[in-house]
Parts: sequence; structure tokens; C-alpha cells
Amino acid sequence: MAARPRGTEDVLPEQAVRWRRLEAAAHELAGRYGFGEVRTPVFEHSDLVHRIGQSTDVVQKETYDFADRGGRRLTLRPEGTAPVVRACLQGGLFARGLPAKVYYVGLSAFRYERPEAGRLRQHHQFGCESFGADGPAADAELVALCGAFLSAAGVRGAVAHINSIGCRNCRPGYRAALQEYYRERLPSLCGDCQRRFQDNPLRLLDCKVDRAAAEAAPQASAHLCGACADHHRGLRLLLGVAGVAFVDDPLLVRGFDYYSRTVFEFVHTGLGSQSGLGGGGRYDDLVADLGGPPLPAAGFGVGLERLLLALEAEGGSPAAAEGPELFVAGERAEVVFALCQQARTAGVRAEFDPLGRSLKAQFRHADRLGARFVAVLAEDGATLRDMRARSQIELPVAEVLPRVRAAAGL
Repeated sequence: MAARPRGTEDVLPEQAVRWRRLEAAAHELAGRYGFGEVRTPVFEHSDLVHRIGQSTDVVQKETYDFADRGGRRLTLRPEGTAPVVRACLQGGLFARGLPAKVYYVGLSAFRYERPEAGRLRQHHQFGCESFGADGPAADAELVALCGAFLSAAGVRGAVAHINSIGCRNCRPGYRAALQEYYRERLPSLCGDCQRRFQDNPLRLLDCKVDRAAAEAAPQASAHLCGACADHHRGLRLLLGVAGVAFVDDPLLVRGFDYYSRTVFEFVHTGLGSQSGLGGGGRYDDLVADLGGPPLPAAGFGVGLERLLLALEAEGGSPAAAEGPELFVAGERAEVVFALCQQARTAGVRAEFDPLGRSLKAQFRHADRLGARFVAVLAEDGATLRDMRARSQIELPVAEVLPRVRAAAGL
């Protein structure tokens, strides 16, 4: 028997119901906040993807790179932000007026990493990107929207963690302070952190091996320039007046090099080591780095598989698939099929048994599907059974659909 590739998951019909509800909440909330949907190809030119940061783990060892038949170097997208920036630049979106606010939902992202709960080689994201506003209001809007989405999905135990990692003006001083602090500890660092020490010292704070060293390390807040400090105070003020709960987290950094100033993450206590449900921050230099004009920007992404795990950890029962409103049973296939199609055309979820089984077996099938009504067609009329009330009436076939539509509120 063939098996799916390691690090991937299938979504079967009963699971797809939960996915559709998450995606519907994402579409509704993003629209409520004024974001428009964007969709990008599943692969991009490798040089675009690799420009998100050569010192990140994703680019160094997790991207799926390949050459197509024309010899072009391509990469399966590992995240959504850089492809969205490329799409907005190429499509001329920024020239139509600012701010430009876009979102994506169900975006497939690919990373070659060790599969475990909540960490897959192909996963899916809901994300939002906001371009053109350099003040903390854009950051606060994104934090609020991300939190609102998690709440709409049914998650109760997620908390927003925020931090500022400075900008290109003040971050070099903070990097130097971190390197000075970690220099004498370098022999005891894990292999990844020994590499990060030179290339990306901020990621030393993200090490899961030696948390004590990270907790005693210099904090970015002591090295922020005046503009970055004002920006972070503004963000905290706006979140406070909006009633968005948050935790100041001086150890919070993000995995990509393009972040500046604000970084944030929603953390769930019930997921163990994979506690981050989603997050993002500000990336004021990325648009210019990818060939566009200097343009401030911020965004976030939420892993949908991780979100489903959080719902399960909180004891939420999986959403059941909605059964048909009407199941049509009978011995004459042409009559049964005709009424079933009429019902579907009229907006009613309707089913029948295409296997031609006995009436008893058809009832069992209707019950297994969770049908609200079962109409048994005969030569001189129909019997309409209400499966919830466990009652039934005799009526002409022409009256079946009006009764079912009325009960369904159609």
C-alpha cells in the first residue's frame, strides 16, 4: 500500500470540516479589518527565497530547492511574506495607494525539518501583511487581528508575547553586546548556537538547550535607539487601550533575518515545546531588499495545523460534519434521483443511496450520514420521517421539499 511522504498529512472529509471553519473565520476577520486576499505560486525563484536571510535555519538547511527542466533554480516557498512582497511589487499594488493590506489563507509552506507534533514538512498558514504605515498602530492592528482569529477559532489559552529587537541603526550595538556576553560561554553552546554566535547572535536567545544563559543575557530594550523605544512604547499603549492582553518577552526573537523593531508571538501553554501558534512583526527593510521602494511593513502568520492541536489540547471536540437535510429513499431509482436533484437545486443538502440497497439498508445509511429528514417515496405519495423528533407524516411527493426547506430555514 502506498504511503504519504513523511512530514505530510492527509485531510479527510470529517477533518476538512474543521479546516473550512478555520478558513471561513480567517476570511471573515481579514475582510472585517480591511485586508484583501492574495494568492501566490507554491514555488518561487530560489534567489528570492534565499534573500530572506542566509543566517536563518530555514534558508541554510530547510528549503526544498530544485532545478526545473529549463535549468532554473526554484524553491518551494518556506513562508508567505517574501512571495507576497514579490507579488505586490510585480502586480503594482503599492502604486494604487497606501496602506496596502493583504492576507492569505491555506497557504502551503514547505520546510525540511524533523517531523513532530505541530511541525510538518508541509504545513498551512493564515497570514496578513500591511504595507506603508511606519507607526505602531499597524503593529497593534496585526496583533489584535491575530488574537481575534485565535479567539474566533475557539482557542482560549493563547497569550500574546511582544518584544522589540531594534532597527538597523541600533541592532548592531545589541548584537555586539550579545556576542560579548556569549563569548566566554561559546564552548558550552550547542552546535546550532555556535554557528549563530557569528551569523545571527539574536537567535541565541531562542536556544532551547540553555535557557538560563538566555535569561541572563543582555536585553534589547537597553540598546534601542530613541525611535525604536518610542515605537515600542506606542505599541504597548495601543494594545492597552484596545484591551489586548500581552506579555513583555525580552527573549522573543523571530526565525527570519528581515524582522526589525516589533516582534510578537501567540504562545499556548498546552503544546509543550511547540508552543507558538503564530506570530510576526515589522520588516521595514524587506520591500527594498527585494527590489522595491523603501516601504515600511509588518505582518504575521498562523500555522493552522498547530492551531488544531491547540484546540485538541483544550479539550475541544472536533466539529462534526453537517449531515444532509434530506435523504431520499425508495425502490424506483429514477424517482428517487429526480427528487434528490430537485432538492439540491433548491438549496437543500440532499443524499440518496446509489447502491440500490433495500429500504432497511437505506435507512441505516441515512442514519449514518446524520440526515435530518428521510423521505420514502412510494407510488401514491411519500412518508417524511423527522429523524430528530422520531415522528413521520404521510404527504404528497410535491409537498416534501417545501416542508424540508421550511424546517431548514431556506
